[in-house]
Amino acid sequence: MIETQGLSKQFESVLAVDGINLHLSEGQVLALLGPNGAGKTTTVRMLTSVLRPTSGWAHVAGYDVVTQAAKVRSVVGVLTEMHGLYGRMPADEYLDFFGRVYKMSASDRQEQVNRLLQEFDLFEARKRRIGEYSKGMRQKLALARALMHNPAVLLLDEPTSAMDPESARLVRNAILKLKSSRRTIIICTHNLPEAEELADQIAIIRRGRIIAQGSPEELKLKMLGPAEYEVHLACPLNGQLSDLPEAIKITQHGADWFSYLAEDPQRLNPLLVKHLVEHNLPVLSLQEVSHSLEKVYLQAVGAAEKVS
Repeated sequence: MIETQGLSKQFESVLAVDGINLHLSEGQVLALLGPNGAGKTTTVRMLTSVLRPTSGWAHVAGYDVVTQAAKVRSVVGVLTEMHGLYGRMPADEYLDFFGRVYKMSASDRQEQVNRLLQEFDLFEARKRRIGEYSKGMRQKLALARALMHNPAVLLLDEPTSAMDPESARLVRNAILKLKSSRRTIIICTHNLPEAEELADQIAIIRRGRIIAQGSPEELKLKMLGPAEYEVHLACPLNGQLSDLPEAIKITQHGADWFSYLAEDPQRLNPLLVKHLVEHNLPVLSLQEVSHSLEKVYLQAVGAAEKVS
């Protein structure tokens, strides 16, 4: 659905995007992460045929972003950081206007406008001027506009910025629903928990280049090592850690708890629990220690800075 090879963009003396390779199938969600100025927005602009690549190529839904720009724009929905909403228009007329731009029939426009306004909890405010909307309401309306023509590909730049928690959850749920409808989605975001929740694939960009790419699980394993688990007991350890199976690699411990690394948790965890029970060390809890995407991101960017 989205494929790039060596995609690059040069602005005079600045190489904003440097040889990006992407391959996204139908229904996948990619989160583009990186500091401000890393090249995320420039990449999205090339994928929407707004900017012409300096070198390399990109195909979106089978269309070339340079030679078939009009086709690309017809199948892509875009949420930009600057919405460009028309403040004097009511929301329903605004969405209807964009439906006309995409040559939708009157009946299809009306159905889609009502559905989107209801889905994003804006139906009761549909006759109010957009200039009277809060930041969160404008963000939801901008996303509704991106979905007006039912696009196969969505490119979203900070989709939940400036939203209250309830509205942000509504938008994230909408994105998850869109994912299940087999759309392909790219999200540019600084919200790492949001990226981890929504994305199948993560690409971390620094100075125009992808420095880490893969699923959240793959990146955690590569950057942070094997899964870590923590065990809490109903009694003191009393020095019995030395009797644990040799494969259990202890990382930390206290009077009645310890943590360990498990390269093969399906094999090691049952073995460990069996050993503890047999040695009269009743287990209160055994749970995985969370390896966050934030740790992956900071390690990837930190490692890249040391190399450069």
